[in-house]
Amino acid sequence: MTAAIISGKQVSDEIRTGIAREVAQLAERGVKPGLAVVLVGEDPASQVYVRNKEKSSTELGFHSEVHRLDAATSQEDLLALVAELNRRDEIDGILVQLPLPEHIDEKAVINAIAVEKDVDGFHPINVGNLVIGDDSLLPCTPAGVIELIKRTGTGMSGKHAVVIGRSNIVGKPVSLLLQRENATVTMCHSRTANIAELSRQADILVVAIGRANFIDGSFVKPGAVVIDVGMNRLDNGKLAGDVDYESAKEVAGYITPVPGGVGPMTITMLMANTLTAAKRRRGLDQE
Repeated sequence: MTAAIISGKQVSDEIRTGIAREVAQLAERGVKPGLAVVLVGEDPASQVYVRNKEKSSTELGFHSEVHRLDAATSQEDLLALVAELNRRDEIDGILVQLPLPEHIDEKAVINAIAVEKDVDGFHPINVGNLVIGDDSLLPCTPAGVIELIKRTGTGMSGKHAVVIGRSNIVGKPVSLLLQRENATVTMCHSRTANIAELSRQADILVVAIGRANFIDGSFVKPGAVVIDVGMNRLDNGKLAGDVDYESAKEVAGYITPVPGGVGPMTITMLMANTLTAAKRRRGLDQE
């Protein structure tokens, strides 16, 4: 058996087509979704992410702003910018690119973003609504993971899902979203004693631990859906996921590649969140 490849780019393109159509319809009513991205400092990876977000916003017809601040910017000045963006009606979504310089408290900045404009889904109120199952703006990467699983045609209800990694950004929220889909979820992490045994029980395996090629085919149940959230730079400069792709694809039923799997979905779900926020703020989400 060789696994079917889940193309994040293909799914992303399909979703973006729908977003562009909705944006065009909103434009006829004088509404243009607005996304403001704030970048503090010169982190190379963050600069790439921000450029990609800016490009996607423009391509989809959004109002797009990027606020590039010096690494020495004070927390007070950053919070003042966030407060200004909260007040501006043409801005529907605010994203402060992480990580921030060490002298800035990330929690204070995330908490300062208006809940209805928190398109990263990191504000404690949005996180709390996710936990209790209420409507909220969802974290982008976990939402993208669920969308990729759905696109395989694999029903999640009643399936055993194993999530490897318990970060606040991926592991915890994706486990909650899997439960929303009525999967039975086991979470594994660095202290889990029998991780390989548990992993082999998974109908759906989501891996987000930040260790290159850690999960090989021996961890995979035959026919399982394997979603690799990892993005690691090897010594030779190549990218690798947390899953040993060549080994795992011989056992899995479906698998995401790295790159080209989960990665393209993250920015697309950010765009979807911004569109949702724009409609909700104007009372158009019920139409």
